[in-house]
Amino acid sequence: MRMLLRLPALLAFLTFLHAAASATHAQANKITAFVDTVSQVKAQINKAFLDSRTRLKTALSSEAPSPRHLSEYFKHAKGRTRTAIRNGQVWEESLKRLKQKGTLTNVTDPSLDLTALSREVGCDGYVPVLKCDNNSPYRTITGDCNNRKNPALGAANRALARWLPAEYEDELSLPFGWTAGKTRNGFPTPLAREVSNQIASYLNEKDVLDQNRSLLFMQWGQIVDHDLDFAPDTELGSSEYSKELCDKHCIQEDNCFPIMLPPRDPKLKTQGKCMPFFRAGFVCPTLPGHSLAREQINALTSFLDASFVYGSDLDLASRLRNLSSPLGLLAINQEYRDHGLAYLVFDNKKPSPCEFINTTARVPCFLAGDSRASEQILMTTSHTLFLREHNRLAGELKRLNPQWDGEKIYQEARKILGAFVQIITFRDYLPIVLGVKMQKWVPPYQGYNESVDPRISNVFTFAFRFGHLEVPSTISRLDENYQPWGPEPELPLHTLFFNSWRIVKDGGIDPLVRGLLAKKSKLMNQNKMMTGELRNKLFQPTHKIHGFDLAAINIQRGRDHGMPGYNSWRRFCDLSQPQTLAELGAVLKNKMLAKKLLNLYGTPDNIDIWIGGTVEPLVEGGRVGSLLACIMGKQFQQIRDGDRFWWENPGVFTEKQRDSLQKISFSRLVCDNTHITEVPLNPFQANSYPQGFVDCSAIDKLDLSPWASVENEVPPTLCNKAHFGP
Repeated sequence: MRMLLRLPALLAFLTFLHAAASATHAQANKITAFVDTVSQVKAQINKAFLDSRTRLKTALSSEAPSPRHLSEYFKHAKGRTRTAIRNGQVWEESLKRLKQKGTLTNVTDPSLDLTALSREVGCDGYVPVLKCDNNSPYRTITGDCNNRKNPALGAANRALARWLPAEYEDELSLPFGWTAGKTRNGFPTPLAREVSNQIASYLNEKDVLDQNRSLLFMQWGQIVDHDLDFAPDTELGSSEYSKELCDKHCIQEDNCFPIMLPPRDPKLKTQGKCMPFFRAGFVCPTLPGHSLAREQINALTSFLDASFVYGSDLDLASRLRNLSSPLGLLAINQEYRDHGLAYLVFDNKKPSPCEFINTTARVPCFLAGDSRASEQILMTTSHTLFLREHNRLAGELKRLNPQWDGEKIYQEARKILGAFVQIITFRDYLPIVLGVKMQKWVPPYQGYNESVDPRISNVFTFAFRFGHLEVPSTISRLDENYQPWGPEPELPLHTLFFNSWRIVKDGGIDPLVRGLLAKKSKLMNQNKMMTGELRNKLFQPTHKIHGFDLAAINIQRGRDHGMPGYNSWRRFCDLSQPQTLAELGAVLKNKMLAKKLLNLYGTPDNIDIWIGGTVEPLVEGGRVGSLLACIMGKQFQQIRDGDRFWWENPGVFTEKQRDSLQKISFSRLVCDNTHITEVPLNPFQANSYPQGFVDCSAIDKLDLSPWASVENEVPPTLCNKAHFGP
């Protein structure tokens, strides 16, 4: 009888054990499915990355590589950047598959499952744990260790900062304009190329030149941009079929987001239905507690540190140095010289798109701290000047301090060159960009503040593209008297992409530098925004192939990055948010332009940030409108105030060194590193030779005597402030 009474309890216990075993078995199956899914995705994406290298190499070996293949050479992720982007893709694809299988129970809330996914993917594994050296006065190459409380802040291969939350069609990753028929704030998203055609184009190809800014003004903007941000492309699926779907058949899928051509577009006859476009590389989300929306990578350090000269990656930085010499030098080209002066070393990767441009000359692309050094000829020229200046500084420092070893000389020269870029940017460049808004957004320096976030914001990467509207349609080469040089003194811009041979075998950099100093930038004009050389012939260095549209790319890229619309950014900057035609016309001071924009977008809320920001009337004395002045001003103040190694921060340089550095100038850089003997006193101002030009003897030299070893002891305050090491 007693046994019968106990039987229900026993049955209940056995049922519990069975249920527990089933639950354990189900959990085990769940974990197995979880691991298997991630493993399958890793294999697929690893294959995609490997196949892309092979495809690119094959394409560049062909007789007619496309503009996409040429640009992909520079947008190809390498080293730790590649690993970070790969992990981001594995994470996102695994999340999609696990959602479909129901393995992850709550994907909108960072839970243990998401943390486990991040761990399984290896999201943190690509970033080595760096031990910060509190006693070193030098920056790290990677940007790590600048901020003592958060050593990764501003370092390379992290996500761009979000000043406003991302806006995607699906709230996670799909850009607006992805799904046919889906609206944004009740209105369809216009084709990026249609916006470019109607707003950014102009029929009369004659540029409106800027009567107050030299061509150097345009070029310095690109130098600064290449020092601060770079997001390489993602990889597509692993099969040749999927690649062809994107390239030739305009099939939107995965990370292919083609720029479709509108009806009656002249490119329809020559380029098919679209221009191929691949989405930007992104990283794993930061867990827990952060949004799962896609976040684009910044492959560079966020600091203004001359990383375009030295690299943001340790392996590249090492490759750029002449390690066989104890003199702290950067490596120079061993095959060619510029009338006795150095060129950059060649990138030894084969095949090279630069060799394709002139198959007779066979001059490869150059290798520098930024992969885009050979993208266009004036950028290459700028890189060459900085290479020579580093080696010049290294030689002078060695003469002053014979006891210094190569590492000390390299780091000191690098530190000075970083200060050079900071000073020229803030003293000479920004005031003529921001005009009367300079003091508001970039007030005088008050010292380093470790609570300031120096990371480059996602929106800044679009605001700073205002410089695309300053690029003229032709580039001039000038002789010793600043007169047209050689049989081809004026070259169409589209012929100068990937054009290293023009420098090496057709005159060196001096004629191009003179063009920077004595020719004018294009002026941004609401009726003449972007030259056709960029809007129709980007990366079209020969007549055999058809180029891209940079304006359309900028618009499509903004959508790819999940950029909020025009009025969201106006609100962010405490500016009015126009809603009607009359209000937008008043903001733009151009009712016809406002009407065109509203016909395209339906509402000012939806206007893409790049087009909306760039069409605004310029602030007084500046070269951007009120919205871009706000975004750029905020960014540059944060870059400065959040940088422990900023040149003005007490303890970074001695007082005497700072006094010396204040005399640096771009004109002196030219005098010291070319055969040019006459330069303008104000190189950013529009100059017409010989007015405003002086002999190099009249330009202040950088006095390096304060760097003599006795005066160059590291001040105790530097160690106390815990500056971190190389």
